[in-house]
Amino acid sequence: MTLSDQTGSQAMRGSDAVMPPWRDVTRSIEDRVDALMAEMTVREKVAQLYGVWVGASADGEDVAPHQHEMSEPIDLDALLPSGLGQLTRPFGTAPVDPALGALSLMRAQQRIAAANRFGIPAIAHEECLAGFATWGATAYPVPLSWGATFDPALIQEVGARIGADMRALGVHQGLAPVLDVVRDARWGRVEETIGEDPYLVGTVATAYIRGLESADVVATLKHFVGYSASRAGRNLAPVSVGPRELADVLLPPFEMAVRESGVRSVMNAYTDIDGVATAADPALLTRLLRDTWGFDGTVVADYFAIGFLTQLHGVAEDWVDAGRLALTAGIDVELPTVKALSEPFVAAVQEGRVDGALVDRASRRVLRQKAEFGMLDPEWSAVPDALLGVESDSPAALRGRVDLDSADNRALARRVAESAVVLLSNDGTLPLAPSRRIAVVGPTAEDPYAVLGCYSFPSHVGVHHPEVPIGIELSTLREAIAAEFPDADVTYEPGTTVDGGETDGFDAAVAAASVADIVVLALGDRAGLFGRGTSGEGCDAESLALPGAQGALLEAILAAGTPTVVTLLAGRPYALGTGVESAAAIIQTFFPGEEGTGAIAGVLSGRVNPSGRLPVSVPATPGAQPSTYLAAPLARRSGVSNIDPSPAFPFGHGIGYSSFVWSDAAASADAVGTDGRVTVSLRVGNAGDRDGTEVVQLYLRDPVASVVRPVQRLIAFARLDLAAGAAARVRFTVPADLASFTGVDGVRIVEPGEIVLGFGRSSGDIVQELSVRLSGPVRPVDHTRALHADVVVEEL
Repeated sequence: MTLSDQTGSQAMRGSDAVMPPWRDVTRSIEDRVDALMAEMTVREKVAQLYGVWVGASADGEDVAPHQHEMSEPIDLDALLPSGLGQLTRPFGTAPVDPALGALSLMRAQQRIAAANRFGIPAIAHEECLAGFATWGATAYPVPLSWGATFDPALIQEVGARIGADMRALGVHQGLAPVLDVVRDARWGRVEETIGEDPYLVGTVATAYIRGLESADVVATLKHFVGYSASRAGRNLAPVSVGPRELADVLLPPFEMAVRESGVRSVMNAYTDIDGVATAADPALLTRLLRDTWGFDGTVVADYFAIGFLTQLHGVAEDWVDAGRLALTAGIDVELPTVKALSEPFVAAVQEGRVDGALVDRASRRVLRQKAEFGMLDPEWSAVPDALLGVESDSPAALRGRVDLDSADNRALARRVAESAVVLLSNDGTLPLAPSRRIAVVGPTAEDPYAVLGCYSFPSHVGVHHPEVPIGIELSTLREAIAAEFPDADVTYEPGTTVDGGETDGFDAAVAAASVADIVVLALGDRAGLFGRGTSGEGCDAESLALPGAQGALLEAILAAGTPTVVTLLAGRPYALGTGVESAAAIIQTFFPGEEGTGAIAGVLSGRVNPSGRLPVSVPATPGAQPSTYLAAPLARRSGVSNIDPSPAFPFGHGIGYSSFVWSDAAASADAVGTDGRVTVSLRVGNAGDRDGTEVVQLYLRDPVASVVRPVQRLIAFARLDLAAGAAARVRFTVPADLASFTGVDGVRIVEPGEIVLGFGRSSGDIVQELSVRLSGPVRPVDHTRALHADVVVEEL
């Protein structure tokens, strides 16, 4: 006998002879939701506006500070008769076999639907920042590595595969991607971002969303907006950006995603911007997001953000007032668990102290989304695809039935990891000869967790359950090098820990380096949460010096004189010091996932021709922060300050083992109107002896404008795979809209005058520039403006 599901028949309340209008699939979704809303009480409507987090620790230790202030014991028997909006992380709270977790979620949904008089189940959400954050699921590279690929199509595949795994188990919503633009690399959550350029962030994130949504999983844009621009790079610190930085740097990725991806949910940022808490800001959450951009999905609160309005921001008198402010601003759902929208809030609505229209507006949005999922249909079933046809619900029969780390998943994770490795420098030592004495040194070389970000399940949750196996296969960098070079003599010395500051292992490390032919020095981060790591949420850095004694270890190993390949497995870029110029090569990776060490070893051997490009600049000095390539002239090196913020390696930089020749740059016109388009093109030839990938980046420079503009900014890019000896012409048709900016009066405009379009290997290596004059009147543009150049690659 197969698993039974009774929710379909139980869900049709009332007369057996008359189908309630909200169950009638021949009606429009709007009509069905209206009919349902007309029957619901205030308490039942409010119940759709919160989640519950079953099994979460109430003391704050396992998740976040302040959690104990925001949570209280949940009495499900008391709550469920009114209904339930969301289930929080049924797979991501504790280790659980995927099939058993799916069974548990199915039973929970049956219980929820059976308990309320309308038979409405809950939306289940999970984290999916670098993979489905559950036990045994593939750990893909973190989003900063997605940015390093400069390959949106590849990241769309990642989103689709993650979404398919989630949906098969009954999950409806994923809390990703992060569209925050890096403004200060000291911020702990840099690893979760896609980079420091809004165009790169927007295009890659939009691709991921399309993939996730293609699997019928609701993607969630976060964190809207300004979170990454906090003062001093501190997590959940105030944000003091001006309206122009907000409009031209921080908002464009969100705008692109809303316009182009089909995204169905947005999550607010924790921050306040110039004293206005985002969770209570209708200008952002309603007037811009909905009224201007046309977003019609749900806005969910970042975890405990509604409570923060009273506990941290001090703009709400109490929990009820916090709920009122949040719903007024445009938040629809309290996550992760009910507090602000609990019984006192219901009473306030019933008594008229809170406008019931706010509840109606939010619950209508939630119910419309549930209707789109088929949750109001008479034939809705709680049985997820992964359990269809299962004969028994016994743990023995189910355990191991679902594979969330399939060969196809791992192959995709490998492709992303290999595409994201950034070779920063190489004096010709790489690729390594097949048979060498290799000394592997450094604290990240023998740590299997060194490839994982803080939102991977093993780092996020698994560390609290040391008795449970990690759930996926992770090879250390030392193991991967030994496998890649089977005939080599590979030795290992840690030298120091990631952040302990020990130096007593230096002598052994230097001794190992001195007798080797080559040293692979593995440095970087340990992902964690709220100070339990050197990178991750709440793990902010005072400076961009390498953590602990790693900088001193780097100096000691380089001084030994053996050719050294410095290899970073990190969550942010670090200043490596001037002495690193003597390194034979430098490899930068950003938590490259479960296949990451194999990708690095492949670059060392030459099996992989590196093609990654920096999504964030690598600083030359540890203290020149905040610093970003997307900066005005006054933010660059000058003769009036002794601090030089010039990066050691600029945004967009990366080299490989092929040699590319760029030539014959041309423009279709030297002048176009402020409403026109110009096509610029470039010939790219692979002059090397092996196939390779080149990334052509197109930058726009505005020499004279009515407001101060960045020296240059990325407006398009093309990733070209070229065989040895092959060539192609890449054409970018650039609409004048891409030259727009926020003018003096706060209106976005395209101004007449000269613009310069530069073909760059990076933001610091502009190979050829073409000047184009925009003629005509100043032209205001809005949210309907063009966001992209048309890109065409012609093989020659």
